[in-house]
Amino acid sequence: MNYKMLGRFLGLVLLIEAGLLIFPMLVALIYNESATPFLITIGILAVVSLPTRFIKPKNKRFYAKDGFICVALSWILLSAFGALPFVLSGAITNYIDAFFETVSGFTTTGASIIPAGGIEALPKGVLFWRSFTHWIGGMGILVFMLAIIPNAEGNVIFLMRAEVPGPQKGKLVPKLKDSSLILYVIYLALTLLQVAALLCTGMPIYDCLINAFGTMGTGGFSVLNDSIAGYNNPAAEIIIAIFLIIAGTNYNIFFYILIKKFRAISKNEELKLYLSIVFISTLLISVNIFNSAALLYDSFGHALRDALFQAASIMSTAGFTTASFDTWPYFSQTVIIILMLIGASAGSTAGGLKVSRLLILFKSMKREARKIFKPNSVKALKLDGDTLSEDTVRSTLSYFVFYIMAMIIPFIILSLDGKDFITTSTSVIACFNNIGPAFGEAFSSYCGFSDPATLLLSFVMLFGRLEIMPMLVLFSPSTWKKN
Repeated sequence: MNYKMLGRFLGLVLLIEAGLLIFPMLVALIYNESATPFLITIGILAVVSLPTRFIKPKNKRFYAKDGFICVALSWILLSAFGALPFVLSGAITNYIDAFFETVSGFTTTGASIIPAGGIEALPKGVLFWRSFTHWIGGMGILVFMLAIIPNAEGNVIFLMRAEVPGPQKGKLVPKLKDSSLILYVIYLALTLLQVAALLCTGMPIYDCLINAFGTMGTGGFSVLNDSIAGYNNPAAEIIIAIFLIIAGTNYNIFFYILIKKFRAISKNEELKLYLSIVFISTLLISVNIFNSAALLYDSFGHALRDALFQAASIMSTAGFTTASFDTWPYFSQTVIIILMLIGASAGSTAGGLKVSRLLILFKSMKREARKIFKPNSVKALKLDGDTLSEDTVRSTLSYFVFYIMAMIIPFIILSLDGKDFITTSTSVIACFNNIGPAFGEAFSSYCGFSDPATLLLSFVMLFGRLEIMPMLVLFSPSTWKKN
């Protein structure tokens, strides 16, 4: 373990967080609010991180285990210090609750500990920081670092592999640093494009920024108690739904658009399946809720709009809401839960299992079924016309097992908190897949859970965002044994 390099790198992570806190501090000053909580947090981060700049490691290379540990510790520390403005401002007085809110922000989960109806009373600077964490965590704070720090190539390839979600992690261009920079330029451009589109609907600039952070980061924090439904703005709902679908798309697709590599887009199986699932889910839900015996909708157009928004929001794992889907018919709720589990595309800002893994699992199942009739057949699996390595197939199957276990174990522990089955099970599913709102008591807020349960769900979110392995390596006793 390269402890000196680890300490130096973690110090840099905290120093960058201190710099990012300047933005919500400026927002607080613009709206004549106290900037003291942010100033104090920046000061604490500076005191902790600046001494690490004097560490001079002889070996500056990271390896697989170092990368996993660094990523896991970075996200925990970012959340631990990022919770301070909530506590210092009095917005959230319980530190564990503030930690949950911050983890939810950075992991782009959007699950809130704030009681229903209490969001609009919070200071604008605090709400800006709350949603800004979505944007920071969406693409990944370490991916951002790789884009800006010098001499990143070769030293920190394992950081990007540990942080970027999905079964196939590669470079857009030969240099890793350039790949990271391209990703963030695309991310920033799409964010600004959405802000401009929302401004055209009459939405205030502050709200446009907050909603763009939540959309492109697929987080879902809002400044209104009723989320996007509170605007009563159909045009804004459609724009956000479109950008949610965009945010759930593999960012390689946008790079291919820039370099006019349209053939690669046309044969992309993940994109086709992703869009098909959104379309079919929207159609099924809209028909179901419109024909509901409860007469939830008086027009099919309204039902279709809500169905599209919720399908896009849940599958992209953003968690924005325009309707109380926990009151929808059971069929629609079942579709919503399936979308929670699937998630969006690999290489996007979304959570969930990922569509590409689903494709690989289906292809692997099909191959195994074929072997029943032709035991000696040897057939390589292909995705987008390219042959998948057996390591990729094997790692996908292994991840699926970890994925199931990573939800079952927290569910068993969380059941001790005394909540009903629906609330407990869907809370774990929503937190692990970084979605946010669950069913039952956790639809509007997670404030009803005890402190130990809240802390457990915080780490469930981290396990989900980092796709298990970095956190598993961090907490494995063998990691810290001297070889």
